[in-house]
Amino acid sequence: MSVRRDRFQCPKTGKERFYWRVDIVFEHPDGSVQRVRKTSPVNTRKGAEQYERQIRQKLLDGTYTRRRKEKVPEKDGPTVPTFKTFSKEFMTVYVQTNNKPSEVQSKESILRRHLLPAFRRKRLDEIGQRDIERYKSKKLALDLSPKTINNQLTVLRRLLAVAVEWGIIPMVPPIKWLRVPPQSFDFLDFEETERLLAAAEEEWRPMITLAYRSGLRQGELLALRWGDVDLAAGQLVVRRAVARGFMGTPKNGRTRSIPLSEATVAELKRALLPFGRGRRKRVRLKAGEGERRDEDLVFCDSMGNLLSKGSCKWPLWRACAKAGLRRIGWHVARHSFASHLVMRGVPLKVVQELLGHQTIQMTERYSHMTPDVRRGAIELLEGEPELRPNNGQTAGVKDADERK
Repeated sequence: MSVRRDRFQCPKTGKERFYWRVDIVFEHPDGSVQRVRKTSPVNTRKGAEQYERQIRQKLLDGTYTRRRKEKVPEKDGPTVPTFKTFSKEFMTVYVQTNNKPSEVQSKESILRRHLLPAFRRKRLDEIGQRDIERYKSKKLALDLSPKTINNQLTVLRRLLAVAVEWGIIPMVPPIKWLRVPPQSFDFLDFEETERLLAAAEEEWRPMITLAYRSGLRQGELLALRWGDVDLAAGQLVVRRAVARGFMGTPKNGRTRSIPLSEATVAELKRALLPFGRGRRKRVRLKAGEGERRDEDLVFCDSMGNLLSKGSCKWPLWRACAKAGLRRIGWHVARHSFASHLVMRGVPLKVVQELLGHQTIQMTERYSHMTPDVRRGAIELLEGEPELRPNNGQTAGVKDADERK
């Protein structure tokens, strides 16, 4: 067609507008070809068709300026960039300004390894729902998990949403998330936890004990400093966390206070000793033997430096082998902490605050119960008459004074 209607987004109002364009390919008698692309001065179909006839007549008469290539008139407003061009601005202007270093590293990896190979040359306004569905199909064919693909789509959606906020494209195409199967969680029961702590090596027992008695994430354990711990008051404050080798704020950016039991305080006092008997020797500090400065890490290597997550798995696995347990990771301690509190009757709201979760739904995912506890709850229905509900009260619940 020589006449067609194009559209663009007004950068000031954000509204979509249309205009009529004339696109003529004319062959001259000498065999040369000339292409004429012009915006119609009258923004209607009839006006554009009349404008086309005028140009064709000038071409036949030889009165139109002959040029082999004619510059395409620019649209009103900025040209929509390609995905590759905008991704650079997205990383330098938006991501590095609004995200933590670990998140910057994660987004950069997803863009470089997955999104750029798929959408590199496409303009942002050319990426539609069909392209996204094709992307999902290709990634599933590579045996990537639905959760991994959803993480990639999250970065894609954030990039397109920023483009909308900056007035570059009118809207974000709809994205359908892949269904993620329920995640299975592992945790230790009370007896298994005691066996693990008893089997832990002396120099690693304080760290493992604190993990199971406080619910701290591994990154929060590694970033813990003596200035965050008050042994006299029996509590600590989570102010920092390590993620992908970067020291930053805890997850969700919120600090929280964790009370410590007497047994946990006693184990942390062991970490104050200047030297240990195991492989991981303690550091003798200038402040004096047995003293620690507030900025010193609670758990560190022989030079007082930050421990890596990889080096921490081996002492935990050695303790598992000695205790006759399956191999577990450090995050199992967080699941076990939440599960033990729930099984002891602690309200979920309190568990949520101790874990530092934003929503109670996340806490419910972490709180598990052993089959014995669930079986005991059902057996209450077959209990003696005095344990059955009376006057609207829950079975088996007595006043605190009666328990004493």
